[in-house]
Amino acid sequence: MNNLLRLEEGVARIDGDDAWTLVREIDAELPLGALILPLARWLEDPVQQGVWLGPDDEVEPLKPWFHLLPLIALDFPSFRDGRGYSQAYLLRTRLGWTGELRAIGDVLRDQLSHMRQCGFDSFAVREDKSAEDALKGLAGMSVLYGRSVIEPRPLFRRR
Repeated sequence: MNNLLRLEEGVARIDGDDAWTLVREIDAELPLGALILPLARWLEDPVQQGVWLGPDDEVEPLKPWFHLLPLIALDFPSFRDGRGYSQAYLLRTRLGWTGELRAIGDVLRDQLSHMRQCGFDSFAVREDKSAEDALKGLAGMSVLYGRSVIEPRPLFRRR
């Protein structure tokens, strides 16, 4: 994937060497290599490939397969659709997912800090946007008032 940003030990960088190929169509012919498959396609044969979930997909049914999954991607079909934030938060906090969690779709610079707070650690920024510019979006806000995956205590508990 082009324009991929990745967090490694809390430091954001552009990953120009992403081995994953996103397969958008359920009935598409599969290329060789590491694939990120739509949930319906992945469920047909849950092999060691990545899976992507749409906003309407439930995350809980994936828990028994965590040991097989190297990557879960959550799709943002529009920047106005925030259901992926909730899915990410559930995966990290309630279900305990520790593997790579990638944001795909309509991913823009302004969203990256919030996505990071929800538990994403890689971001496939829209291809018509600059990855270098998007890195600045991961700097985010200096003070967060509410709880997040990164800091589960609200601000008043941190004093």
